[in-house]
Amino acid sequence: MKLVGMFDSPYVRRVAISMRLLDLPFEHANWSIGRDQARIAELNPLGQVPVLVLDDGEPLVESAVILDYLDQLAGPERALVPASGEMRRRVLGLTALAAGVADKARLQISERVFRPPGMQHEPLRMRLRAQMLATCHRLETVCAERGDAEWLVGDRITQADVTLGCALTYATETVGLPAEEAALPALRARHARISQLPAFREIYLPFDAPVIG
Repeated sequence: MKLVGMFDSPYVRRVAISMRLLDLPFEHANWSIGRDQARIAELNPLGQVPVLVLDDGEPLVESAVILDYLDQLAGPERALVPASGEMRRRVLGLTALAAGVADKARLQISERVFRPPGMQHEPLRMRLRAQMLATCHRLETVCAERGDAEWLVGDRITQADVTLGCALTYATETVGLPAEEAALPALRARHARISQLPAFREIYLPFDAPVIG
C-alpha cells in the first residue's frame, strides 16, 4: 500500500501512525497539496490528502474512511476503534472532537494562506478559533477525568489517542493554543505523553504552509 501526503498534515499523520501501530507496512509518497496538486488530483478529485493506494491500485480517500479500512484489515482484536458498544461510542466521539480541533485550525490556516491580507475575514478567523478552543476545553475536561490513566478510553491505545496527539501538534504549530501555562493543563500533559511514543516521534514533520500558485 502507498500512503500519499506529507506528515505535517494531521490527517496523513494519523493514518501513518495507525498503520505503524497496526503493523501494516506502507510506502510513503511525500506529496504536497501545493506543488503536487496535479498528481494528487489524479487519485482524489477533491485534491486532498491522505490518499491510500491499495495494492490493486484502488485509491481510498478521506482519513476516516482509510482508518476504518485499516481496522478491518487488522481485525477486531487489534483495531484502534472497538467494534461495538459503549467503548466504540466513546472512542468515536473523542476522535471526532480531536479531529474537529484539527479541522478548525486548518480552516484558520486556509484563510491566511489562500487569501491575500486585504481579503482575510477576521470575524471568521476569530469564530473558528473560539470553536477550536471550546473543543479543547471539552477535551481538557475528559483528560482531567482520566487523570493518570495511560489512555483516553479503556486500557490500550485507541484512535482517540492517535487523533488527539496529531490534532494537538498541528493546532499548536499552526495557530497556537493559549500561552498561559495554567491553560488546559491535563490536555497539554496528555499530549506531551502521547507525543513521546515511538510512532509519534518517528512519524513527524514540522508544519510548512503549502505554496499555492
